[in-house]
Amino acid sequence: MLKKSDGKMTDKAYWCVVSGSDIWTIEGRLPLGTAVDFELNIEHAICIGQYQNHHVYWLNDSDSDLQFEMQSLRELLHWPEALFLFASKAIQYGHMSQSMRFCPQCGGRNHLNHNQVAMQCGDCRTLHYPRIFPCIIVAVRHDNKILLAQHPRHKTGMYTVIAGFLEVGETLEQCVAREVKEETGIDVTNIRYFGSQPWAFPSSMMMGFLADYAGGVLKPDYSELSDAQWFTKDSMPEVAPKGTIARALIEQTIEDIAAD
Repeated sequence: MLKKSDGKMTDKAYWCVVSGSDIWTIEGRLPLGTAVDFELNIEHAICIGQYQNHHVYWLNDSDSDLQFEMQSLRELLHWPEALFLFASKAIQYGHMSQSMRFCPQCGGRNHLNHNQVAMQCGDCRTLHYPRIFPCIIVAVRHDNKILLAQHPRHKTGMYTVIAGFLEVGETLEQCVAREVKEETGIDVTNIRYFGSQPWAFPSSMMMGFLADYAGGVLKPDYSELSDAQWFTKDSMPEVAPKGTIARALIEQTIEDIAAD
């Protein structure tokens, strides 16, 4: 039952109703309105921030009897960054609530702790916060060319920059050098930080770098890549979409090449 005393019922708010990597949208927009407007059962809704003077709530679609029209988060990269990040946050919380149902410490049943926004074991009371997987992503430049790779999962033929997961006992810079070497056979230098992006597929943090070619022959690892080539700014293929840190790295590298 909805609690009439709960301000969330009558306050206008943004609603992030999620299922896996999908989120409820109305005509491509994040729903803005009251719980009454949308007939939402908000017993399990949690406020995850504010956007344009309105609260933003996260709710799993499994906690409602309604049917929602969902869109993949990947289709919403054109949203304003702040709104996209709220959607990403809700999806990552949703993933946490579905993938951490049992305590890895004692095997007890976990339940959502609304105050901490974490899963808590009903037996040993241990709190388990959302898992975040650190990844590097790097644009490599060689004189007037940029290194771009194609992955088997990119069915459209899109090219992008090199990325990979951080390993235990490894610095971010070491990870950059290792991933580039493993996937393309070349060495890099002048590794420098660019920026970051939470990537909710399902719970990654992409940490972006720029780097320069240092040596070696380009030899793609075809167990990881479909192709890898050097491209000039005038011969660019289809690349990662706007809104991704991959696209930002590519655009920055092309700008640097043009400036030089």
